[in-house]
Amino acid sequence: MGNTLPSIPAKRYFTIGEVADLCGVKPHVLRYWEQEFTQLRPMKRRGNRRYYQHHEVLMIRRIRDLLYDQGFTISGARNRLQELVHSARDDGAPEDTDESAGFELPSVLLDSARDLSIDATNFALDSNAVRKELFEIRALLSLN
Repeated sequence: MGNTLPSIPAKRYFTIGEVADLCGVKPHVLRYWEQEFTQLRPMKRRGNRRYYQHHEVLMIRRIRDLLYDQGFTISGARNRLQELVHSARDDGAPEDTDESAGFELPSVLLDSARDLSIDATNFALDSNAVRKELFEIRALLSLN
């Protein structure tokens, strides 16, 4: 990449402003990309505020690389992301894991992280925190 992007801090959630700074794009671009890339679905909480997770920041950096550095169109970048996901599934390649955390990152995200000089192998999740968070999401969805 032409510009060196800052490293991604070890946080669970990022606001749209933080993601914009981490990925070198404006917030309105991120909102637009949400419409164009179905894989990009940040969690929305109170007041419809967006909260992005680590894997979504990696995906945004991949999208940015495809569009800005490799010269893909939106349609081409969308197709390329789908190809990467399908080829990772079809190959049946074992996914890279962080054994100490017990959490598997999809190989397509690890490949993106390597391409973008990000150390994704140190990313870990607490299963109890994830479970609690899923219950919170389910409660939010049942309100609608």
